[in-house]
Amino acid sequence: MSNAPIFHIDPQAFWIDPYPTLAKMRRDAPIAYVPELDATLLTRRDDIFCEEKRIEVFSSEQPGGLMTTLMGENMMRKDGAAHLAERKMIFPTVSPRTVRDVWKTQFESTTSKILDQLAPIQTADLVSDFAMPASAEALKAITGLTNMHFAEMDRVSQGMIDGVGNYAGDPQVEANCHDCTASIDAHIDAQIPVLKANPDMSLLSVSMNAGMPEQQIRANIKLAISGGQNEPRDAIAGTIATLIGHPDQLDKALNGEVTWLQVFEEYARWMSPIGMSPRRIAKHYTLNDITFEPEDRAFLMFASGNRDETIFINPDTFDVTRDNTKAISFGAGPHFCAGAWASRCMIADVALPMFFARFPNPTLTEPVAYRGWAFRGPLSVEAADLVQ
Repeated sequence: MSNAPIFHIDPQAFWIDPYPTLAKMRRDAPIAYVPELDATLLTRRDDIFCEEKRIEVFSSEQPGGLMTTLMGENMMRKDGAAHLAERKMIFPTVSPRTVRDVWKTQFESTTSKILDQLAPIQTADLVSDFAMPASAEALKAITGLTNMHFAEMDRVSQGMIDGVGNYAGDPQVEANCHDCTASIDAHIDAQIPVLKANPDMSLLSVSMNAGMPEQQIRANIKLAISGGQNEPRDAIAGTIATLIGHPDQLDKALNGEVTWLQVFEEYARWMSPIGMSPRRIAKHYTLNDITFEPEDRAFLMFASGNRDETIFINPDTFDVTRDNTKAISFGAGPHFCAGAWASRCMIADVALPMFFARFPNPTLTEPVAYRGWAFRGPLSVEAADLVQ
């Protein structure tokens, strides 16, 4: 058991808004054991940035963890050579060149069709009516599960996320997660012969052609869905909502003073759609006088590191002109998000510029509520004045 100081949290308040609590932890107990989460949290950016790379201590391998139990042992739960081997196998799907030459055109086509459907109604929930289908259609193409409806893609993604975060052991949440993974397996079963006959650059096709064992293919596709749907969905809707609420920042993007990539990366720092990554302590280790013991659980709090006052000036302020080179929104070590290039393309090259080109003066009809700490995003974004 770690000798880290104990820091209690209010789980409900932490889910509603973790940032005030994380600020107190950075100030008073930057490495602390939180009984309500049964984990030791690292909250300062530099500690996270350095220790994420120390895989011999902060191990991603969690044989008994919820993700491994519910989704299979995917490459996110491997370290070293095993992780690198699978990462190399899937790289052709998510490489910058493939994103540019293959996926971007498909992203643009499906996003344009979704925007066409919004124009006549002039009001929408930008989470469910725009960001969700846009993200899901992109993910269908990348995974190869083009036989799955976009709403089912969103459902199974959320079900798995709920399942791997089910630390309270709710049996209904677990049962729903199993139903979601079964749906994914059924869609994979249907697509295997299709992609064997007509291979493409999708994750399923590339993994099969690389000789990856089928069990690993299934686990990695579930990983891609669990991480490739809700974060882009929430980032698209959340960034649009934030820009509508900060018209001066939106003007900078519309006038070309900043790029849409700068806008997205500032939102990803400021709101951190991926707020945390869990690690298993693999061996005895001491960091800043805090001792970790084997099998302790540690949480790398990306959301906290992205608002570290020693790194970012006025970190609670959304500022699209900010230098975000030290942000850790996609991770920092060997597990740096493999889908980062696809996410940046989908959000910064496609969704944001296409939305505001089509609807330059949208308004919000009600305040936006953001929720979550491991994954964070808007519950809804009710918008009006979607007039071309």
